Amino acid sequence: MAYEEQESKRSRVVVETPTARREVVETQAVRTPDRGGISAGTVGVIVVLAVALVTILVLLLMSGQTTETNDLASQQAQQPAPVPQTTIVQQPAPVQQQPIVVQQPVPVPVIVTPPPSTATRGANDTEIEAAIQKKFSEDTALSALGVTVTVIDGEVTLLGTVKSEAEKTLAQRAVEAIRGVKNVDNQITVIP
Repeated sequence: MAYEEQESKRSRVVVETPTARREVVETQAVRTPDRGGISAGTVGVIVVLAVALVTILVLLLMSGQTTETNDLASQQAQQPAPVPQTTIVQQPAPVQQQPIVVQQPVPVPVIVTPPPSTATRGANDTEIEAAIQKKFSEDTALSALGVTVTVIDGEVTLLGTVKSEAEKTLAQRAVEAIRGVKNVDNQITVIP
């Protein structure tokens, strides 16, 4: 910031003490800032003039358009007005509507074949299941598992829950060792 002038200001101060009285002269330099640039008043005047100029331009453009519109209106006024045609619309008599019938599609039958019961199972499945039950009851580690065994056509399904993956594998290997077992579906869940 530039400073225009530097003024000095002098003041006299009288200092009284119990033993003496004296005068002190103080000198201060006062600077006033330079007022260069555009003031706020000047900026305000420029903004007002710009708005006025834009408004005048918009009014001129709009007056040019209204002149064209007036020319079209005067041309249409010179032409004879067309005679309006009368149209008669005849309404048909109200027709009684038929009720709407919604038909549901015919349900498709679903055939569910239940698994064969123990009465229709072959004697071989019964023998395999008895051999598995005997092996589980004789082995203390297997009998503590609480696994359910189902045999259909030589395929064994194991159901239940055990505490480790090792117990699950132990049950599956014990069943696979039984003669006549074709496949083992091990659905035992491990819950630690």
